Amino acid sequence: MTMNILLLEPYFTGSHAQWAEGYRAASRHDITVLTHQGQFWKWRLDGGFVTMAGLVRDHCDRAGRPDLILATSMLDLAGLLGLLRRDLGGIPAALYLHENQITYPETGRTRVDARHGLATWSSLLAADTVAFNSAFHHDAVFAALPGFLRSFPDLRHDELIPIAAAKSTVLPVGIDLTRLDPPAGDGDGPAMVLWNHRWDPDKDPGLFLRVVTELAAEGLEFTVALTGERFARQHQEWDPVVAAVGDRVVASGHLEPDEYREVLRRSDIVVSTARQEFFGVSVVEAMYAGAFPLLPDRLVYPERVPGQLAEHSLYRGRRDLTERLRRAINEVGETRRFAERARVEAARYDWSMVDPKYDDWLESIVA
Repeated sequence: MTMNILLLEPYFTGSHAQWAEGYRAASRHDITVLTHQGQFWKWRLDGGFVTMAGLVRDHCDRAGRPDLILATSMLDLAGLLGLLRRDLGGIPAALYLHENQITYPETGRTRVDARHGLATWSSLLAADTVAFNSAFHHDAVFAALPGFLRSFPDLRHDELIPIAAAKSTVLPVGIDLTRLDPPAGDGDGPAMVLWNHRWDPDKDPGLFLRVVTELAAEGLEFTVALTGERFARQHQEWDPVVAAVGDRVVASGHLEPDEYREVLRRSDIVVSTARQEFFGVSVVEAMYAGAFPLLPDRLVYPERVPGQLAEHSLYRGRRDLTERLRRAINEVGETRRFAERARVEAARYDWSMVDPKYDDWLESIVA
């Protein structure tokens, strides 16, 4: 059956926007995306449900009621459904969690607030069905919930945790990987090392820069691409360290889409030093484009490189990362051969592969 779905994304930017637009384009259902600008994330989580309710009400007046509401983790779903109880009636609501505010660490630019965690918790309870973007994310939330709820004085909701768990599943993020075709090929010349993350403490750019600076001092032949959003204060903090890497840096800072795609396709090795990651879109994109991944043996990363690839890709600690990166640079031909295995693993997350799972998930709730 074909359904009319309202997808609500109050933080419409970056990977959130790509996910919403990607699902709309891939789905066999008719999806209308209602959005707010991707800024002021705390205000979106605190008050975005009020203005989003107005957009939903206007849409229902124009086009009629949808068959289903699909909201993301940047929306207080319980608040929204409370405001729309007369407008929506018994229309089911699904929740997709890109992240959560119960286990999300401080980034250096933001402070964790318990009320944001409560928005995640109340949304879990309000939804008819819930999907997490990774098994790691799912397990982390349900492991943290008892302690989180115990931080409140009484009537702590503990008995509701199994109810929320019972209606939860795992659905990976869909990514438009075909835009990165064709693959870059075997390549030649020295290895290019890519770090493509936010420059916040939870992504630990300092660890990556210390490692590549050490390898540069050894005289290894390689280049470095440093992409990702960097704010003014972060430039002040990290620019002197980047300068120490010298002329090996061939790209630095935010890139336009076409420029970023070209950097991905030229990269031989992608490195993560993250302390927090619920999925890892940037790593998956680099893998599909032809980069061999070096990733921490924790968080979500064992899900991204299963089986034999994990033996080569997952590192434990700075010394292990340094040794593995040194080997990958020195033996770049073998690294490029392993990258082909990584590309096969990454291809599982193209929308053509994951969209049917999303459609079936939502159909099962309406049915």
